[in-house]
Amino acid sequence: MLEAAGTKWNFLPFRPGLVGGHCISVDPYYLTHKAQEIGYNPEVILAGRRINDVMGAHVVDRVIKLMTQRRIHVVDSKILILGLAFKENCPDLRNTRVVDIIEELDGYHATVDVYDPWVDAEEAKEEYGIDLLESPAAGNYDAIILAVGHKQFKDLGGNGVRAFGKENSVLFDVKYTLPKDEVDARL
Repeated sequence: MLEAAGTKWNFLPFRPGLVGGHCISVDPYYLTHKAQEIGYNPEVILAGRRINDVMGAHVVDRVIKLMTQRRIHVVDSKILILGLAFKENCPDLRNTRVVDIIEELDGYHATVDVYDPWVDAEEAKEEYGIDLLESPAAGNYDAIILAVGHKQFKDLGGNGVRAFGKENSVLFDVKYTLPKDEVDARL
């Protein structure tokens, strides 16, 4: 459907994903507050925020199901998250929703490693208590979650990203960074 819509000259190809950052994740609340002040109930905006607020849990649910289908034991598994910034090719961590994925995975007692070549490691530690990897090891992970579509990850391609995983690993692409046939699932 997006491909067909893309034939229109001014089409913007919005895709599902994690909605973070300093404005897009916050501005709807200002709008709804003002709307409610004048007696209007902005149900569509509020519904959109509710969906966005559970997207991290939805991603984890999908990854866990894929791991289970492959008979990968989730408890004590190793999961790599590629990207921490709130958007691609940017070091900005403000209101990143990738932390929702990390927090959700914590409930499964998995070891979660995070790699983001754009983000300052000290800032990640200070803001979120996350120790970023300098570089992920090849063949080390049961699942890989491509959370942010940085150019470096896109340039690796599906095979390059999969190289971080074990032979039977799951690759989930949150941001449609890689072609559909190079990943196990995406939003």
